[in-house]
Amino acid sequence: MRLILAITGGSGVIYGIKMLEILRSLEIETHLVISKWGEINVKIETNKTVEYVKSLATKCYDNDNMAAAISSGSFKMDGMAIVPCSMKTLSSIASGYEDSLISRSAGVCIKESRRLVIVPRETPLSKIHLDNMIKLVEIGVVILPATPGFYHKPKSIDELIIHIVGKVLDQFGIKHNIFRRWGAGDKVI
Repeated sequence: MRLILAITGGSGVIYGIKMLEILRSLEIETHLVISKWGEINVKIETNKTVEYVKSLATKCYDNDNMAAAISSGSFKMDGMAIVPCSMKTLSSIASGYEDSLISRSAGVCIKESRRLVIVPRETPLSKIHLDNMIKLVEIGVVILPATPGFYHKPKSIDELIIHIVGKVLDQFGIKHNIFRRWGAGDKVI
């Protein structure tokens, strides 16, 4: 499997970092793009370095590199996740304004009918945000808000983060056992 993972400037970059860590442990090929504000939020919100985050990916691209392989429909991939997705990036994708490698790669997923999962991290949501999300859902994009469940009785923030990452992995059919499912026994990590 080959996935693109983008980390944008929405709060919650730890979701994208945890997803990279898990994808690496599952030996899944990842192509990473981090926006300028995504990089800044890595520094603000975590004790990780941008270099560490990039080291988790199979390949990294600069968000300004519109000639990158992932900007073309001829580059075969299984899909893309934007974790987290800022409202700016979501708006860009919804309007077809492909002004960065992240929005261009998302546009490629849409035009090639590949799976695109967007994890928005904003609250409260305005009508503009919701209209943009509806526009994307109507063409097959998955909107998966960073809203963890609590039925598994999480004991740490990490367990809440893992729950969302597991839900994203489910959208790509990636087999995992990183959280306890509803009606299942104890989780195994």
